[in-house]
Amino acid sequence: MATSSTKPPITCHVLDTTLGRPAPSIPVTLTLFNPPSTLSPQSLTFRGTTNSDGRVTCWSPTSPFSADSLDVIFKREGDQKWSLTFDTEEYFGGRGVKTFFPEVVVSFLVREEGYKDEGGGKKEDYHVPVLLGPFGYTTYRGS
Repeated sequence: MATSSTKPPITCHVLDTTLGRPAPSIPVTLTLFNPPSTLSPQSLTFRGTTNSDGRVTCWSPTSPFSADSLDVIFKREGDQKWSLTFDTEEYFGGRGVKTFFPEVVVSFLVREEGYKDEGGGKKEDYHVPVLLGPFGYTTYRGS
């Protein structure tokens, strides 16, 4: 798990467009769909929750197979297919708002080529902001 002083290689940020503010306390699941062949499951998952600024700043593994830190898994060779799943039903339900989208899933691909550092690992971090309302959302690759 990343510490508060270490920024994980994949981060997200949720802004509630109905309030014009960050969206705190949203449960988020980060999933790697094609883990290295040395690991047995078909996917690895990590969990986090948006903080008061609407950001997930650390991820916790959800199974013994994902006991390696996100940093270690992220730096392994090969393209990686990831997704972020935001539990929007819990977030809006807590405010008494019925949402059309009970969850928002954002899938993305981290390509190995062109993103290597001197040690051979992936050098770029990936930031995925989500602008969220009960009846719509948008996302993009941030910096």
